[in-house]
This record gives sequence, C-alpha cells and structure tokens, in this order.
Amino acid sequence: MADIVKKPGGDDQRGPRGRGGRRGKPGDSDGGFGGGGEELMEKVVFINRSSKVVKGGRRFNFSALVVIGDKRGRVGYALGKASEVADAIRRGGELARNQMQPVSLKDATIPHEVYSTYGGAKILLRPASPGTGLIAGKTVRAVLESAGVKDILTKSLGSSNAANVVKATLNALLSLRLREEIYKGRGMTIHKAKPTEVPVVPVAAVAAPAAV
Repeated sequence: MADIVKKPGGDDQRGPRGRGGRRGKPGDSDGGFGGGGEELMEKVVFINRSSKVVKGGRRFNFSALVVIGDKRGRVGYALGKASEVADAIRRGGELARNQMQPVSLKDATIPHEVYSTYGGAKILLRPASPGTGLIAGKTVRAVLESAGVKDILTKSLGSSNAANVVKATLNALLSLRLREEIYKGRGMTIHKAKPTEVPVVPVAAVAAPAAV
C-alpha cells in the first residue's frame, strides 16, 4: 500500500469551505478588495435572464446589476454576467469595487439640486433638511444609500430601466460640487461674514422712570 504524502499548503492551510468560505460577504477584505477593514455595502439592483437555443435545448445566462459603496462618499456599479445567478452577482461585485468613484456630499445630503439624464432615464435630486429621510425609489435608493446619503428628495421623470436609472443617478452625484471646490477652481477664497456687534448702552444713559 502506497504511503499518503501531504503536500505543503494542503487542507490544513485552506480556508473554510462552503458558501461562506467561497464567497465573502459585502464589505469583507477578500481578494484585495476593501483593504484596511473597509466596510462596503453591496446591493443587487436587477437580475436578468437570457436564453439561447442550442442543439441540446436552451442555455440560460444571467446578468446582475450590482451597486457597491462605502457609505462615506464612494460608490460604483457594474454588470456581472455568468451562467449562474450567484456567479453573476459575485462577478458584478468584483467589477463594481474596482469602479468606485468619490462624490461630493454635504453632511447627510447633497450640496445643491441636480438634474441628470441617461438614455430615457431622467433623475432629479434635491437636498433636504435633517430628518427628512431618503425619499426615493428602489433603484435610486440603492445608489444613494451606498454613497452615504440619508436626507434627500428625488424624482424619476423618465424610463424605469434599472441600468439607465443607476447610470443617471451616478452621473447626477458625480456632477455635484461643493462651494469650496468652486472657489478653489476660480482661485478665490471664502470670506466668512463677521458677526454684527450690538452696541452696549451705558446704564447711566438710561433715563430713570418718573416718580408718580
């Protein structure tokens, strides 16, 4: 009987098996993504199934539109394609992590109103006061939540195609600019208004009330 020789880096050095070991949860620093303990939010916006008729029958393929953000002003999206739903979502998440872009936010809302279009999709975003909440549909909400927006008013005025709505929303966020960025681009400085001083009236100058 032949002896069994264990190779270096065998089963003892493997990670946990199963679904949890093969595919990390959103925000895990697996495979070099989200390094440094960075927590990412992953949202699957839309899953599409396509079929191709071949000699042996029909062959199905799936595409998943995934949005990923760190909830601190960075967000990205991607379309993953595979023959299985889980693989399409995983592929979309990996691509979205590599395509994350920073957006300009003002506290928990956006600095100004913005209108953006992509294809037939038309998106209107308006800043809101604290406590308003995220007033948006499912697709727009996924992008804004991933970016870290908490108070905003939105309206979708055109097509409801998920891919176009995501692209229009991200284009709207990328077009936002803070006042400091605008002044810096023009070579200007922001002058803070000085508080108005209230003149102090001496007590002696105040006339005493006449005795009755």
